[in-house]
This record gives sequence, structure tokens and C-alpha cells, in this order.
Amino acid sequence: MGILDPYKGFGVTFSTMFKKPTTEQYPEYKKETAPRFHGRHQLNRHPDGLEKCVGCELCAWACPADAIYVEGADNTDEERYSPGERYGRVYQINYLRCILCGLCIEACPTRALTMSNEYELADDSREDLIFTKEQLLAPLREGMQQPPHPMFLGESETDYYTRDPEAPLPWQVGSEAQAGGGTAADEASAHGAGSERAR
Repeated sequence: MGILDPYKGFGVTFSTMFKKPTTEQYPEYKKETAPRFHGRHQLNRHPDGLEKCVGCELCAWACPADAIYVEGADNTDEERYSPGERYGRVYQINYLRCILCGLCIEACPTRALTMSNEYELADDSREDLIFTKEQLLAPLREGMQQPPHPMFLGESETDYYTRDPEAPLPWQVGSEAQAGGGTAADEASAHGAGSERAR
């Protein structure tokens, strides 16, 4: 330790004493988050409304805080919630334990789980901080249908994940929107193909 080291430390202290403090006017003025901010989770849908989650439970296995609980169930021809053989019947995230690390979305093989920019998760009830599947599911957009329903984008789950995202959806072929000169990408986006938020 040098002789001048204590004075250097005091120099930092004195230099900050006369600076104007930074005051965040929250919640009246909310600061915009970074595009890849890790906030509240979202369970995404396919453009026809079927859920992307296949109930594999990999997100729960990857979670270091053990905050995710998943129960999978089998799809049937009468009741189909996802294009795969299974779907997430029960999906819960305990935000009392979640550390918003993002390991769950890295583990998800179908991009069913992403993280939004929403960060206001405080509550005065422990029970209300356990989010259920209904709270986490992305809202239905135009062109989507509430599951259960048959697959509209192909004969198997492979068709859902190998299809061109810029290709028109089955209900857009021959529509007035296509005749009006809109691109396939614009139409796909308008019908919910881009249900995933930035993480």
C-alpha cells in the first residue's frame, strides 16, 4: 500500500460529494428497458393458436431456483393443444423463487418460453406471485383460434417447425390482403406469427 493511496480514496469521495444526485421519478416516469431484458415469462403460440409448449419439462430441469413446475399430458385427436404428442397441461412459475436468469428459455427446444420486458412483478400476496399457464400464455391474435382444435399448418408437428415463416398462412392464400399487395411477411406478422417477444 502506497503513501498516497488513502488520499486517492478520499479524492473519489470528495469528487462525488458535489455531484447532483440522480433521482428516478418511478413510477410516474418509467425507464425503457434494454431489448433483451429478462422480465416476465411468456408461453408462445403458433400462428393458428396452438401452443408451442410440448410439456417436455426441460425448463423446469434447467431452472437453478426450482421455480418452474410443469405437468405434461397427451394430445388426442379430439382435444389438441399443441402440434406435438404432448402439451403442458399444468405450467406454473413461482416468482418468489425465480431469479430471472433466462436458463429456462435457453433450454426450451421449441421456443415456447421467452421473456418479455415486463418487470413490475411486486405483490403483497405470495399466492398471486405463482403465475399459472393461463397468465403466462400469449394472447390470441387475429387469425388464431383458441385450443383445443386440429392442426391447421401441416399434417405433423414437423411441418410446424420447418415451414417458412414468411410463407402465407393457409387462410391467407387467395385473400384480399394478398391481392392488395401486402407481403407474406407482413401478413404472417399480422396474424400472430411473431408471437415471441424480445428477450
